[in-house]
Amino acid sequence: MIGIGTVVAVGAPFIWLGMVLAISGLEAPLKFRAPGITVSLGLGIGRLVFRALNICEVILAVLLAASGLATGLPLSCWLLLGGLFGLLAVQMLLLRRGLDRRTQELLAGHELPRSHRHRVYIGLEVVKVVALTSLGSVLVVSGVS
Repeated sequence: MIGIGTVVAVGAPFIWLGMVLAISGLEAPLKFRAPGITVSLGLGIGRLVFRALNICEVILAVLLAASGLATGLPLSCWLLLGGLFGLLAVQMLLLRRGLDRRTQELLAGHELPRSHRHRVYIGLEVVKVVALTSLGSVLVVSGVS
């Protein structure tokens, strides 16, 4: 019988991956193409959605770490999970805060020069997708129990 720790350990990376792909890969780029969505409205929606996504990501990362302690993850999984924690911290504490401030200024009507933070955030999302795919694959192959 498979224990709850194993189910969480194997399922969490794929749930997390699905959320990242759905939000960053579909919702974010498509919302600005929807009829009636202004830049201001799209930016406001994006702030809310990415704040919620980041909260869910932290919860999933903590659940994954807790289940890893219970099930005994291989070292490669701990390294990937540590990298994901670091990546998430950079996104939340450095990049998203700056992007939120920028959004507030744009919504207030200020004209700003282009920022590279958004491209860096997208690049880290790509790294996150690769790391989550790798982590989930290693967990499935290793048969964590």
